[in-house]
Amino acid sequence: MSKTIRLTMAQALTRFLSRQMTEIDGKRVPIFGGVWAIFGHGNVAGIGEALYQLRDELPTFRAHNEQAMAHAAIAYAKANFRRRFMAATSSIGPGALNMVTAAALAHVNRLPVLFLPGDVFANRIPDPVLQQAEDFSDGTATVNDCFRPVSRYFDRITRPEQIIPALSRAMAVLTDPAECGPVTLSLCQDVQAEAYDYPESFFAERVWHQRRPRPDRQELAAAVAALKGAKKPLVIAGGGVLYSQASDELAKFAEGAGIPVCETQGGKSSLPDNHPLNMAAVGVTGTSAANRLAEEADVVLAIGTRLQDFTTGSWALFKNLGKTIIGLNVQPFDAGKHRA
Repeated sequence: MSKTIRLTMAQALTRFLSRQMTEIDGKRVPIFGGVWAIFGHGNVAGIGEALYQLRDELPTFRAHNEQAMAHAAIAYAKANFRRRFMAATSSIGPGALNMVTAAALAHVNRLPVLFLPGDVFANRIPDPVLQQAEDFSDGTATVNDCFRPVSRYFDRITRPEQIIPALSRAMAVLTDPAECGPVTLSLCQDVQAEAYDYPESFFAERVWHQRRPRPDRQELAAAVAALKGAKKPLVIAGGGVLYSQASDELAKFAEGAGIPVCETQGGKSSLPDNHPLNMAAVGVTGTSAANRLAEEADVVLAIGTRLQDFTTGSWALFKNLGKTIIGLNVQPFDAGKHRA
């Protein structure tokens, strides 16, 4: 019979977060750098108390604006090349809604952050609680439903045991190179303080590593053939080069083949600024050198970029009618854009 430990849902959540690890430069470190928090109606008595108990293992950073703290969490993930990230918790209502813009930023830019907004009482006895949005036609709707379209994974925790599968799914999304993005676990405020007998195995330390999927052989052969036949090839380096820690490989490839490289805004510093093959930014905010090469390119190798409108000049930049685009990306949605 498996051993259990009786904890509140909030205590289980924070203990689980503190046991998730990663390895950077051969050293094991916590994958969560901490939790940003503004406490109030909906999170102070539950997750607030739980965070205080683990303040030495899982630091809490107090903020003055929910959107700003969530943006700080996103910046932390970007600076750590998505290998480490943070969580952000808020009160119910406007406090939670202040984080939606940040969730959208993380969603668009494929950046991991865990949102933990407070929510209504699952038992609904105190309804309507302070700052609760009352939908005349839907008794299940709360303001946190606004997170759904800007979250890679969304869940509302209405029973304490639901946090077990929800956190497992959350970690899978936060650490997956293709699915990576914001996760929202909407925490009903009464459930945060409800106790449950959690299996001790749920809190075992786990080390997460970046998955590196290999390319399909047939697609790889087609890409190699296109590059071998190119007369004016060009590499566009996006943020994926940095997240894959592939800058050295990019430099070796560009130098060996003599292919110029230009950068997206997310891919800035993929090559050193003074590298002779670095043509700097491309597109709307690009250099004349990079944009002229892009206009003439017959093969464009787009590495780790979502090819947004600034990069492509709203798809008016690539003027060679016979061009071939090769999308090198862990996310098929991005790799296949514009018949790549």
